Amino acid sequence: MAFPHLPENTKPISEVGDVKIDQVVIGSCTNGRMEDLRIAADVLRGKRVHPEVRVIIIPGTQDIYLQAVREGLVEIFIEAGCVVSTPTCGPCLGGHMGILAKGERAVATTNRNFVGRMGHPESEVYLSNPAVAAASAVLGRIASPEEVV
Repeated sequence: MAFPHLPENTKPISEVGDVKIDQVVIGSCTNGRMEDLRIAADVLRGKRVHPEVRVIIIPGTQDIYLQAVREGLVEIFIEAGCVVSTPTCGPCLGGHMGILAKGERAVATTNRNFVGRMGHPESEVYLSNPAVAAASAVLGRIASPEEVV
């Protein structure tokens, strides 16, 4: 995990502790590859997103989005309670959709977590891989995939 507010501020998942989250963003232009979506879908298959967590899935390109539809990944995400977006730079840079409010925390598979990157300057963004992000979405706190799968 990369802790706020620098991508290099890392700790192993075993050292995170109990960190409640409000949002998960899986994907983006840099981390919305098919393998990322497949990993997230494997963790989310047959599960539900925590009722206090928003989850946004963003395929990296239209071709990846279409492939995810064809492979049934979009159905897995929607059945789990996620929102699936068209490819966009929205929440990653605080532009639209998923902007964090004061005090909110997000786990994201995006590439930056600077102060105010996804919204309010007093929000926090934790960077992770897709498996950790999906497990965190289910449990409502930063979590290891082994806790969910």
